Amino acid sequence: MRTLTKMQKDQQGMALLISLVFLLLLTLIGISSMQNATLQEKMAGSVTLRNQSFQLAEMNLRIGESAVQLATYTLAVCGSTTQCAPPAESSAVTGAGLNSTSGVNWIAAGGGFYGVQNIGTTLTAINVPSNTSATLYRVTAVGIVGNNIRSVVESVYAKY
Repeated sequence: MRTLTKMQKDQQGMALLISLVFLLLLTLIGISSMQNATLQEKMAGSVTLRNQSFQLAEMNLRIGESAVQLATYTLAVCGSTTQCAPPAESSAVTGAGLNSTSGVNWIAAGGGFYGVQNIGTTLTAINVPSNTSATLYRVTAVGIVGNNIRSVVESVYAKY
């Protein structure tokens, strides 16, 4: 039969070993929690930037629509199906100016750009007397935040 002192000598260091294992487990849980918190912070930042770019695009869209609303605003009808199509360069436009392919003149406004296309006239407009023609303008707006966060919105504006 073992004596108490013999059992104490056999178990010396076991408490240290068990506490080190628990400390290792707690450290791993802490590291995992920190990585999760960092990931969530990055995702929240990304959502914020995406929302800001969308709001800028909406603002630029309203600026473009306001320009079209002016009684003095005129723009030639687009000359081909390529020029009447939605501008493909809206996903890559980086500066103001005329795009030779689409014929859209991009105008810088508040953190982005807008471009207007005259896509023709129509006789069947909503909420207007019959046989009243309306000129249709496509307004495309781009909002850019940072280096690569971009939102593109578009509307068709009928001017009577």
